[in-house]
Amino acid sequence: MASSESEGAMSKSINHIVEKPTEATANSRPDTSDLPFYVCEFVEKEIGNDFKSLRKVSSLIEKMAEEKKHLEEQVLTVSSEAPKRIQAALSNAENTQSTLSTLLKREAIVSEAISKHLEEAAPWMDDLGALTDQINEVERHLSYLKWISQIEELSDNIQQHLMTNSVTEAASTLVSMTEQAIKLQDSSCIHLLKFITSTVQFWHKILKDKLTSDFEEVLSQLHWPFIGPHQPLTPISSAAASVTEVYSSLETLFTQLLKLQISDELISKPKQMPEKFSLPASPPIILPIQIMLSPLQKRFRYHFTGNRQTNVLSKPEWYLTQVLMWIGNNIKFLNEKIQPILKRAGSTVNAKMEFTRGLVMLVLEKLSVDIPCLLYDDVLFCHLVDEILLFQRELHTTHGYLNSLPNCMHILSEDTFFQRWLTVERKLALEKMDSMLSSEAAWSSQYKDISDVDEMKFPDCAETFMTLLLVITDRYKNLPTAERKLKFLELQKDLVDDFRIRLTQVMKEEGRALLGFKYCAILNAVNYIATVLGDWADNVFFLQLQQAALEVCTDLNSTSKLQLGQLASMEISVFDDMINLLERLKNDMLSRLVEHVFREVKEGAKMYKKERWLSLPSQSEQAVMSLSSSACPMLLTLRDRLLQLEQQLCHTLFKSVWQMLAEKLDLFIYQDVILANHFNEGGAAQLQFDMSRNLFPLFSHYCKRPENYFKHVKEACIILNLSVGSALLLKDVLQSAAPYMEKTSNDKVPSATAALNELGVYKLAPQDVEILFNLRTNWPNTGK
Repeated sequence: MASSESEGAMSKSINHIVEKPTEATANSRPDTSDLPFYVCEFVEKEIGNDFKSLRKVSSLIEKMAEEKKHLEEQVLTVSSEAPKRIQAALSNAENTQSTLSTLLKREAIVSEAISKHLEEAAPWMDDLGALTDQINEVERHLSYLKWISQIEELSDNIQQHLMTNSVTEAASTLVSMTEQAIKLQDSSCIHLLKFITSTVQFWHKILKDKLTSDFEEVLSQLHWPFIGPHQPLTPISSAAASVTEVYSSLETLFTQLLKLQISDELISKPKQMPEKFSLPASPPIILPIQIMLSPLQKRFRYHFTGNRQTNVLSKPEWYLTQVLMWIGNNIKFLNEKIQPILKRAGSTVNAKMEFTRGLVMLVLEKLSVDIPCLLYDDVLFCHLVDEILLFQRELHTTHGYLNSLPNCMHILSEDTFFQRWLTVERKLALEKMDSMLSSEAAWSSQYKDISDVDEMKFPDCAETFMTLLLVITDRYKNLPTAERKLKFLELQKDLVDDFRIRLTQVMKEEGRALLGFKYCAILNAVNYIATVLGDWADNVFFLQLQQAALEVCTDLNSTSKLQLGQLASMEISVFDDMINLLERLKNDMLSRLVEHVFREVKEGAKMYKKERWLSLPSQSEQAVMSLSSSACPMLLTLRDRLLQLEQQLCHTLFKSVWQMLAEKLDLFIYQDVILANHFNEGGAAQLQFDMSRNLFPLFSHYCKRPENYFKHVKEACIILNLSVGSALLLKDVLQSAAPYMEKTSNDKVPSATAALNELGVYKLAPQDVEILFNLRTNWPNTGK
């Protein structure tokens, strides 16, 4: 070990002296290195061929001697220290081994002692365990007796309070007893639990009967319930006590009954609706409100169950309206008299909401019985749904009933009822669509005489259809689950697609009369529906449905991952599929319409194309420039069609039509009139006059600079009407730039483009300008 350390130190010192070896020696192994070679290399580096450097030899010898001495000292130090360290390590190991042996011996002695002690203590442990079990058993019995004693003590207290007519203290004591019973609900002592529950039930019945009787007497003095809309809130009977005493008694009894709520919930099982209706969890109605609801419940069941004449399946509005009247008639009393009592008692219950919930539960029970009897009668079932929705809307808007509470929509959401509702809704919507499309006024607008309202010029059938969709949205928007709402959304999308197909069929029937009133009305209808659906896509309700669709993912098989991603990022909406189909139909109809008008314009331009542009008199030879007679049929047709379409199409559609038509006309005149002819000076001037003073102004009613939509024609007229000198200069610039046209880095191409831009030519390329120059005949005779 010492030897290896000394060798390493010596190697480092040598390397330090001879600096960095060459690549060949650096890559060689140390054990095969040539020491003389290193020495020669070192001498060569320090002295070289310069004999004057020999004077350095003495200093090098001294330096090497010092290095040698230093290395020898390092070798001696390492060789002397290594054995000492090894000896110390061996000594530590021997000490550790000795200590470990001692500990193992002690561990064996202790372990033997413990085992012996456990053997001796085993009989004692058995005796002690038996005694402990006996003590635990006695403690359980004692605890059992304490529970019984405590319940009996509370029961005696209640009895004493009742004997002294201290009902409030008795109710408070019953609350304490009920709290003890609740603590034992998970106990395995079934007999004790039965005892305490029966005791609570015994005293609860006594207190409830007494307080209910007194509470009903006070309510009767106030003439509760208020059946009429203008019934006074103060007692008017001469036998009744003063108003203050009556309301004081009302508050006292109400508060005492409120204390019995906890025991009432413990021992009574409120009537529950079947689980299939998936009603939201809600606490039982508080006891005093239950008592206040009792006379109304009796009236409801008397009139709207059994064989009473008022119980008619075809008249659900009778009992729904009656419930709304009861709510409206009693709200003032509940808000002014009952709610303050609840507040002073520290309760968070809303009296009006609790009262309304109790009456709504009556309606839900009635609906659950009646709806199965109406499932297969479309008329009665639809009438019942309509009345339920009206009732639900009145509850929410007028009385502030919360959607989170049980309501009629939970009944309609039951699988069987919901599927029937969806089927009937679809059937009635399709029938409505049939009637609206077959109506005589289907394709006319009822707002045609009101310009502000009739901006989109949508026909009556389109407005009726969108109103139908809006009504459907209002009908299902309060459904309790997103899954049910999405089913209705799919129905709406199916109806939109069906209506689009019907419009397409009518459009094909009108294929021979593209400029007819009905074809344009269909186009307006398609545009109106697509626009409204686009607006709906940004509505909060449909954005929530879009998020619900992602969470529910009810139709993953037909929805691609790309579509799900787009829905999640709000790139598309729930109506995008329908909007895209409608846009495609709209664009197809626009293309057909523009093509039809364009064909008529082309037909009127036949003579204009054959105009003798080569031999027309110059502008100086004419007193006044006038429109070419051959252009009149074309421009008259264009003018009439633009006016006709402006009247029949909405603004956005007409804008698309005239822009598409302008684009087609621009290319047609450029290609079929200009490029197909040659022009003298008079012909070029006449063409520019026809375009700038007659064609372009036809579109000036629709935009400020119509010539920008005829860039080919406008720029061709500029080139054809250039003076000869300017034309020759421009021609030279273009010809000089021609060899470099493909080398865009050359400066001559930008100079040609800049020259054209100075003249107002941006659309036409230099090659197009060369072609137009070749169409001019007014070039000077160069004698060539």
